[in-house]
Amino acid sequence: MQDRLEEQMHNPNFPVPLRVMASNLEFVDVDVPSVIEMGNGVTVESGALNHPGEATGYRVSCGDRVAVYATDTEHFSDRLDQNLVHLARNADVLIMDATYSDEEYWSSKTSKIGWGHSTWQEAIKVAVAAKVKTLVIFHHDPLHSDDYLDEVGISAKERFSGAVMAREGMCISIPIRTGARPLVQV
Repeated sequence: MQDRLEEQMHNPNFPVPLRVMASNLEFVDVDVPSVIEMGNGVTVESGALNHPGEATGYRVSCGDRVAVYATDTEHFSDRLDQNLVHLARNADVLIMDATYSDEEYWSSKTSKIGWGHSTWQEAIKVAVAAKVKTLVIFHHDPLHSDDYLDEVGISAKERFSGAVMAREGMCISIPIRTGARPLVQV
């Protein structure tokens, strides 16, 4: 992983080498699937996603709160991705790749099958199956306008009340469940 990141930071991709970053970098290879104990009650579970060339999703748990990040994942044509449903099980927040609409994905003219990205409609199916509270639709197609994304956000909310459209600068708080003690008190 370190070699890949260092290579990516060279020209023509980026003009600043990784070694000049003002941080103490540590690289750890992660097995998929695996659960990593980060300390202070935080765990990160990795899971394989369906993407050409492979991709990994992450389930971050802190106490009783769970957020799942699943980018670069494509749904199957005949079933839900059970790896993703498992990773997202009962999550407070699922942040999922939903680049396209079903119409774009399945279109005979502009088919996106095999591109490694899912649809917002499929993201809702995963959220429902996994009993997710909030679904954040993200990884937008750059050809989609803000107006189009606003319309998708409205349609998604009508189908799944916990759906929200990701926006630049968006922050989501995951409240502590009733009766739970916060990990850190300030």
